[in-house]
Amino acid sequence: MSATERAGVPAAQRIAVAGGTGTVGRQVVDQLRSTGREVLVLSRSAGVDLIDGSGLADALAGVHAVIDVTSTATQSADASRRFFGRVTQRLLDAERAVGVRHHVALGIVGSVDAPFGYYAGKAEQERLIEQGDVPWTILRATQFHEFAQQMHRQFTIGRVGLVPRMDSQPVAASEVAERLIALALAEPAGRVADLAGPERLRMLDMVRAYTRSIGSRSLIVEVPLPGGFGKALRDGTVLPGPGADLGVQTFAEWLAARH
Repeated sequence: MSATERAGVPAAQRIAVAGGTGTVGRQVVDQLRSTGREVLVLSRSAGVDLIDGSGLADALAGVHAVIDVTSTATQSADASRRFFGRVTQRLLDAERAVGVRHHVALGIVGSVDAPFGYYAGKAEQERLIEQGDVPWTILRATQFHEFAQQMHRQFTIGRVGLVPRMDSQPVAASEVAERLIALALAEPAGRVADLAGPERLRMLDMVRAYTRSIGSRSLIVEVPLPGGFGKALRDGTVLPGPGADLGVQTFAEWLAARH
């Protein structure tokens, strides 16, 4: 029995997902639909614009909970704050207007303590949710297993790939999705325990393992990033604390499952 089934909530309950086409969003949508629940993916194809808010209030009419797993491809702190600030405020305003009872957001472990680059927007997202009027739950998770794949694609030029010097405790996106669903179907709980993977790994080793798994002979080199964000990656700020919940799937198991 899945976490969603254990929650004992009627299958007809409507859940909206913002960011439903992303790494975790697809998992959330698929898992919810597998239980027979009605799922609304908030996207332009559904007549919704999360940036300017058009179509949002109409789409959310009759929705019980919103799961926000939106993301943006930027490492600019200003751009990230603009994106998450606008999207979060649009969602909260529309939810309040139509009576949505629960806003669930996916945060990142370490974002509030290291609000640099992309993390700056995630910190702003949490601030707006906590100060808003809609009852809320925030789940912070560590990087997903897919992060190593993303690092390889974005920072490999020719035969050389660069990765930041950091430790990670990667978690399965499917397990993050399951936890988000369980939270959405329960009562608003504020900040809940962080969710991380079962093992601590060097990012260098993860990217090298992924590179080998796809048959690439690229040379993967570890580099220390400068500034406050680089320090946060190295000093454990982005790692879970002692009260975190741990997932089950290891990075090696994720790699094996891809083939």
